[in-house]
Amino acid sequence: MPYSLVSAATLGFDLVRLPAGGQVADVLVTGLGADADTLHRLAGAHPAAGRPDTERAALAVRARRAHELAAAGVPQLRDMTDPGGDEDSRSARLVALLERGTIGNTPALERLVRDDVLGPEHAVVADLDPAVATMAADVLADAATGWWAADALDVAVRQELTSPYSTATAWEHGPRPDLGPMAPGLAELLGELRALDEAGRRRWRLAVDASRAQRRPWAAAMHGAAWAAHVSGRTRTLAAAQLMTVAAFLDAGFSARDGAEGVWNALAGCVQGLAMADLLDEESLAVLGGPWTMVTGRSLPLAG
Repeated sequence: MPYSLVSAATLGFDLVRLPAGGQVADVLVTGLGADADTLHRLAGAHPAAGRPDTERAALAVRARRAHELAAAGVPQLRDMTDPGGDEDSRSARLVALLERGTIGNTPALERLVRDDVLGPEHAVVADLDPAVATMAADVLADAATGWWAADALDVAVRQELTSPYSTATAWEHGPRPDLGPMAPGLAELLGELRALDEAGRRRWRLAVDASRAQRRPWAAAMHGAAWAAHVSGRTRTLAAAQLMTVAAFLDAGFSARDGAEGVWNALAGCVQGLAMADLLDEESLAVLGGPWTMVTGRSLPLAG
C-alpha cells in the first residue's frame, strides 16, 4: 500500500508499532518543516558529498543494498496468513500479528519522502538547486528507512543509513512545521497525552473498548477531515500533526499492543478532528473527539 500525507494517520498506525517508529516520525517532521538552510545541511551530510564519481557510484550501490535489506526485514500485514482457531483465540492471534506487521513498506516510505514530504508543495524545494534537493532527500529517505527496519538490520548497516541525518540535525533540527489555526489546542492535547500515567493509559484503553461500535461513522469522519484538509490546502499541516502525535503516543508510555488494539486510531481521530475543527460539522467533531471526552470529561481543546 502506498503512503501519502493524506493518509498520515495510517502511516502513524505503522510507526507506533515499530520499535524505532518515533525516529521515523522525527525524520518526516524534519522534512516537512525544513527551510533552505536545513536542506543544505542535510545535503552536506550526504556520504557522497564532495566525493569523486567512482566513490559516489559505490556508495549508491551500498545504499540501495541496505534499502533492499530493510524492505525484506519487516513483515507486512498482507503477507500474513489467517491464524484460524475459535473466535477468541483468533482475535488474540490477529492482534499479535498486528503488533508486528505493517500496512506499508520501505519503498512506499521512500516514495513518501521524495514525492510528498519534499515534493512540489514543499515551501522551499522548488527554489532549491535540484542537486541539493536530491541529496537532502537521500539523507531523509536513508534515515527513515534505517529506523523503520532498525531491528531487522545489522547495527553497522542501520548506522550507515541513519548517521548522516543524525550528524546534520545534531545541533539544530530546523523549524518545526506550522500546525495551522488549531496549533494551541493541539499543543494542549499532546502535552496532556505526554503526561499520562498508568491510570490515564487505562482510561484510554477503556474508551477505545467503549467506542468500537462507532467504527463506521469514525471512518467517515476521518475521511471528511482529510478531505477538508485537502480542499483547504492544509494536508501537510494535518500530516505534521499526526506525525507529532506518534512521538506523544510513545512518550505517553503506550505500547505496540495499544497501537494494534485501537488506542492509536482513537488518538489519531482526536488529532484529525482538532486539527480541522474549524472546517468540520459538529457531528463529525463529536465522533472524532469522543474518546477524548470519555477520558477527560471535556470537549476537545478548540481554544487552546
